[in-house]
Amino acid sequence: MATTNELQFQEFEEAAELLSASPRASTVSLSAAASPSTAAGPAEEVKFDLSEDEEGQEESSELLGAQKPSGGFWTFEYYQAFFNVDTVQVLDRVKGSVMPLPGRNFIKHHLRSNPDLYGPFWICVTLVFSLAISGNLSNFISNHGDPSYHYRPQFHKVPIAAVVIFLYAWLVPIGLWGFLMWRQAAERQLGGYSFLETLCVYGYSLFIYIPTSVLCIIPFNWLSWTLILVAMAISGTVLVLTFWPVVRDDTKVMAVATVVTIVVLHALLAVGCKLYFFQTPEQTSPPPGNMTAPIHTTVAAKPH
Repeated sequence: MATTNELQFQEFEEAAELLSASPRASTVSLSAAASPSTAAGPAEEVKFDLSEDEEGQEESSELLGAQKPSGGFWTFEYYQAFFNVDTVQVLDRVKGSVMPLPGRNFIKHHLRSNPDLYGPFWICVTLVFSLAISGNLSNFISNHGDPSYHYRPQFHKVPIAAVVIFLYAWLVPIGLWGFLMWRQAAERQLGGYSFLETLCVYGYSLFIYIPTSVLCIIPFNWLSWTLILVAMAISGTVLVLTFWPVVRDDTKVMAVATVVTIVVLHALLAVGCKLYFFQTPEQTSPPPGNMTAPIHTTVAAKPH
C-alpha cells in the first residue's frame, strides 16, 4: 500500500513531466484532504489545464505570421501573399464597390485587414481594354452611314488607356497615403490606413467603369453622359465613405479640402475618359454645290 509521501512524490513527478512538456501551461492542483474513512485510499486530484487557450493563440499567431510577406521585396514570395485571396472575397469586394451604403466603411467591412492586389490589378487591366475596345466601337457606330468615313482601328488608345488608368490607380493612392501619414504625424493622431489598403480601395472603386464603358457604345450622347455621372457618383461615394472617418478628426478646412480633392481627381478621370475615348462626331452639313452667281452683262449699243 502506497504511503502519503509516495503519493506526493508521484504527484510531483507527474507535474514535472507536464511542465516540461508544456512550459507555458499553468496547472492548479486540488488534493482532497484525507478523511478518517479514506485515509488509506489514494488522494483525489482535480487538475485544470489552462494551456489550451494559450496554445490556440500561439497557433493562430503563427498562422498569421505565415501569411506575412517573407523575404525581400525583390523576391516573388514577397508579392505572393498580396494575391492570396479566393473568389468569394473578390466578389464580396466588388459587390461592396458598386453598392456603397451609408455607415459602411469599405476597408472595415470588406477588406478586414486583408487587402489584396489581385482584384485591383485585373480590374485595371480589364478597364484598359474595355475603354479602348468600346471607344473604337462607339466611334464606328457613330460614324456609320457616313460615306466619307473610313474605319481605322485606333490601336493607340490601348497604351493611352493603360497609362491613364494605372497612373491614377497608383499615383493618387501614393499621394493620398503620404499626405494622410503626414497629417497624422503633425496632429499626433493614431490609426489610419496602410498603403496597400489605400491602393486596394482605389482599385476596386474603378470596377463600376467597366460595365459603364461597355454601355457607352450606345450612340446616344445624353445616355453616355448619364452613365458616366452615375458611375462617378457611385465610385466617388465609396472613396468618401472610406476616407472621411480618417480625415474628419483633422481640422475642418483640411478635412473638407482632402475630400474635395479626392472627388475632383476622380471626376477628372471619368470626364477625361468620356471626352477622349467616346468622342461624338460633329454633325456637319454637306458643303454646298458649286453654285456660280449669274453674270449679268450689259452690251452698249453703238450709235449709228
